[in-house]
Amino acid sequence: QVQLVESGGGLVQAGGSLRLSCAASGIIFSITAMGWHRQAPGKQRELVARITSDGSTNYADSVKGRFTISRDNAKNTVYLQMSSLKPEDTAVYYCNAVHLSYPWGPGTQVTVSS
Repeated sequence: QVQLVESGGGLVQAGGSLRLSCAASGIIFSITAMGWHRQAPGKQRELVARITSDGSTNYADSVKGRFTISRDNAKNTVYLQMSSLKPEDTAVYYCNAVHLSYPWGPGTQVTVSS
């Protein structure tokens, strides 16, 4: 059974930082490209960062230079380091495989105050 569990969200002031974690189980994590998605109120879910099995990364223009995705295959965990946060980064953040769609986890709420 696949489980994706996100954590690390919270309330932070603009300009602050947060580190999100996503623990995966039930998948062959080390060969799976993973991504971080977010969904703001009233908007569609969007992919903001992804990392391949060999560590190559790609970012949406809106977060490039501020967010860093990484992974620890020994822990089956993918991370999202977020810096210079803006109010428009406020959303529920989710992780999932990039080329497959596993059941979504509960997500973790990130709220950035101005």
